[in-house]
Amino acid sequence: MPRRKVQFVQGAYYHLYNRGAGRQSICRTDDDYHRLLRLIKSVAERCQIALIAYCLLPNHFHWLVRQDGIASVNLLPKRVFGSYTRIYNHIHGRIGTLFEDRFDAKLVNTDEYLHHLCCYIHANPVRHGIATAPELWPYSNYAEWLGLRNGTLVDHTFIQAHFPDKARYQQFVSAYLSGQSSLPAPLRTYLQQLGEG
Repeated sequence: MPRRKVQFVQGAYYHLYNRGAGRQSICRTDDDYHRLLRLIKSVAERCQIALIAYCLLPNHFHWLVRQDGIASVNLLPKRVFGSYTRIYNHIHGRIGTLFEDRFDAKLVNTDEYLHHLCCYIHANPVRHGIATAPELWPYSNYAEWLGLRNGTLVDHTFIQAHFPDKARYQQFVSAYLSGQSSLPAPLRTYLQQLGEG
């Protein structure tokens, strides 16, 4: 397997993404989602990795994370999905890999990119037709961003620093979903390469 080009460093932000092998489900039931969220929280706390924005979907995930400690960000998906895959396979009577490849990671190095990526991640359930509004999808932290739900996988300090007006962030996501605003070209290109654009 070729060496990963991105370097993981303390204080930096990264977009992590992967999807099920053959685009199969990685979460079939509510219990799967809850089990996965508990694992994410546990590993993120131990490794000092902040989950800024996330969305878990039936056959893929998007995470925007910040490496707060010295433990590398790549430990988060490795540890989470190593454990989760074993449990998932046992519960659902399957064997083998759950994902089509190792996770993809992209350094997020500008505020514009950071802001649009948050919007993109939170808009995913609507874009994929599994929710009519992003706040209705229970497996992202968009509702926590808006103060509609008390969750623990959220960084309120980040939100206050970057999006102090919750109503404006909600309008930002709505404008993207309605086609009134678009993602910056580098993010569009990256997402197209992932088959997401």
